[in-house]
Amino acid sequence: MYQTGKVTSSQSLMVQHELGYSGKSTGTEFAERLKEAAAQKETVQFSRHASQRMEQRGIKLTGENLQELSQAVERARQKGSKETVVIGSHGAFIVNVANNVVVTSITEQEMKNNIFTNIDSAVFM
Repeated sequence: MYQTGKVTSSQSLMVQHELGYSGKSTGTEFAERLKEAAAQKETVQFSRHASQRMEQRGIKLTGENLQELSQAVERARQKGSKETVVIGSHGAFIVNVANNVVVTSITEQEMKNNIFTNIDSAVFM
């Protein structure tokens, strides 16, 4: 269990907060919460900025599209990518691979006149 004064990572604290950690838990509750956190971590998350851009630009993703995006990010992760651009028929998504977070997105039409900087890989869906 966590002790007062013990240093924990910010990600650990975030998971505790998201799971409503109270300090008291049975083994089965912990296992269930761990499974939930792992399942959530498998799919990409969208930053507030990315969500706003998608709404402004009319980019809509289905569950299938989200799964394809998550798989593309996983392929980039396996190759050691840190920041990647995932390009597909719905547009381009700049993803922080380590955190599994889409940081921004643009439409297919906007891709034609743009330059992607600060990325180390590209994945085509």
